This record gives sequence, C-alpha cells and structure tokens, in this order.
Amino acid sequence: MWEPSGVSDIEKLVGEWLTLPDLAELLDIDIRRVHRLVDERAIVVLRVGERGIKSVPAQFVQDGAIVESLKGTLSVLRDSGFSDEEAVQWLFTEDDSLPGTPMHCLRTGRKTEIRRRAQALGW
Repeated sequence: MWEPSGVSDIEKLVGEWLTLPDLAELLDIDIRRVHRLVDERAIVVLRVGERGIKSVPAQFVQDGAIVESLKGTLSVLRDSGFSDEEAVQWLFTEDDSLPGTPMHCLRTGRKTEIRRRAQALGW
C-alpha cells in the first residue's frame, strides 16, 4: 500500500514550485483568478520552504495553462480519501508500470489510465 511522507519529502519529490503570484504571472491571469482555481479545487496548494509559502508544483502548468486533466484527477484522488499532500505525492512518485509518474502521464494525455488507478486506490 502506498504511504505518504512529510512535506519536506514532497518538496524534494516535486522539485520546482511556483508561488501563487508566479503562477498568476505565468498564466497571465489576475491573482484573484488563481485563488478561484484553488477554491474550485482545480489545483492544490501546499506550504513549502522554510517560510511556508503557498505554492503549486510547476508541472501543473503546461503550454500556458493548468494541465487540463488535473482537476478531475484531483477530484478522484480526494474521493479516494487522499489529502492534498498525499495527492501531490502520488502524482509525482515514479511508478515502474508507467512511463514515469502519474503527473507525467497526465501531461502526455493519459488521463484515463491515471484516473482508473487513482480510483482503485479508494478500494
């Protein structure tokens, strides 16, 4: 069974993070729209670094937008009982049966397989 570890491990696992203002700039949207994305659960925000700054994994962004299949996948993970931290860790953990991580697969259009696996975690 998959088990989460601490936030510092998640920070290392994800690698590159974006603060919310950096995300707004990258997406060319107002910071209020970024907060709406958080409220709508389209993205998850974790506190990272020594100062605990609210940030999102940089890989959530692709071609100037949030990865299209991310919101639905996060929803499936939440329905399976995952916290935001656990969801991020699962998305960024290498899986030998996949070409890379679940996040990599979402970025390359393999959402059906990833959502099926996420759904199975709830059983």
